[in-house]
Amino acid sequence: MKTLQTMIITITLWMLAVPQAFAANTTRVYSSGLLVLAFLGFCALVVVIQMIPAILTLWGIVKELVAGKGKEKEAKAEIRH
Repeated sequence: MKTLQTMIITITLWMLAVPQAFAANTTRVYSSGLLVLAFLGFCALVVVIQMIPAILTLWGIVKELVAGKGKEKEAKAEIRH
């Protein structure tokens, strides 16, 4: 019983000693404007459009690796005298 009482007192004192967390001041409203949002949207669009060929190339590489496992190409060389 004494151990439980000591633990409760310790936790209570520890909680009182921890400084309070203050939330951020939210009185300031987002005021960047429409042009900033349009620019950020354009940047996101550029990134997405650049990812499309990269994904297609990666898909082709993986497809070729999987399909080419069983096939072995025969190398032919011509020797001319």
